[in-house]
Amino acid sequence: MVLSAQDACHLTKEICGLAPIVPVLVIQDASQARPLAEALVAGGLPALEVTLRTPAALDAIRAMSQVAGGHVGAGTLITPDDVRAAKDAGASFGVSPGATDELLAACEAEDLPLLPGAATATEAMRLLARGYDMLKFFPAEASGGAPALKAIGAPLPQISFCPTGGISPDNAKTYLSLPNVICAGGSWIAPQNLIASQDWAGIESLARDAAKLEGKS
Repeated sequence: MVLSAQDACHLTKEICGLAPIVPVLVIQDASQARPLAEALVAGGLPALEVTLRTPAALDAIRAMSQVAGGHVGAGTLITPDDVRAAKDAGASFGVSPGATDELLAACEAEDLPLLPGAATATEAMRLLARGYDMLKFFPAEASGGAPALKAIGAPLPQISFCPTGGISPDNAKTYLSLPNVICAGGSWIAPQNLIASQDWAGIESLARDAAKLEGKS
């Protein structure tokens, strides 16, 4: 079975709609992955992105994929090899900073729903032409922030976004208030100091606060 772009987007949009924030996680020690995932899911954030930026990332995905109620995605997918490794590790979706034809084809062949990155109207239109209407807006703040994403949404209202890159508790509500934003990705929910000290209660508390975020009225 080869997952179509339309089916992939439907699944990705469902996952993105589970909570207003998707934690973007950089995990150095795979032994900390499962309790971290349990804390985030308990706090109301079931969709988790583990970036493939550390040697521990794939083992972390394997551990986190066993947590009930969680949906673990592999971030920073760049190559088809990344896609295959992520799928083998148990990732239920993928996230990429951008998109190439090779990456899209690999995700479709591996039945891995992908949240592909786009920062311009041209990139978004190319992905839409292929059937992708749920995209990652990255790097969000560096690409003009919420005003830029609002402007892209005017001529392309059929595309939904998950902005990532520079998202914080201070600006998340502004992004979430946009009609073309389903959720936002942020790393503040699981800071390295709390992970290192194994302060799972502290991380669960941050997750609970993030799960309550809504767009500005």
